[in-house]
Amino acid sequence: MHCTVNGAAVTFELPEEVPLIHALRDGLGLFGTRFGCGAEQCGACMILLDGQPTPSCTLSLGAAAGRAVQTVEGLPIAHALQRAFLAEQAGQCGYCLSGMLVSATALLARQADPDAASIRAALEPHLCRCGAHNRILRAVRRAAAELRDAAA
Repeated sequence: MHCTVNGAAVTFELPEEVPLIHALRDGLGLFGTRFGCGAEQCGACMILLDGQPTPSCTLSLGAAAGRAVQTVEGLPIAHALQRAFLAEQAGQCGYCLSGMLVSATALLARQADPDAASIRAALEPHLCRCGAHNRILRAVRRAAAELRDAAA
């Protein structure tokens, strides 16, 4: 099975029914994509599939054939988001953050100046038990502002 992962062509010698998350973690050593619930309910395993946030825990490797996969390790604007998350102290345990960074990247790619409701909607699939939601919202707004300033 062939696909592109973080911009590089990859061939997997695994059965098509293997969940993509296992191919990424076990086959490529991309451990930023986290295994959480295994049922698309927590968002920890979020990747971008052809630019769209997609849970990788239930997505079969075969369904990713010929498509572009981006993990948190390959996000183009992750540095701005990471700086903002650090500045706002938006992560506590950090388990959910890679999935949130993936979804926030997709949001900022389609909307340069998202309002709080748009950010909440983009991050709604992510389960975070740390109670850092307000700081996470501020971090995404901060990253958006940094990216707009850099583009100006």
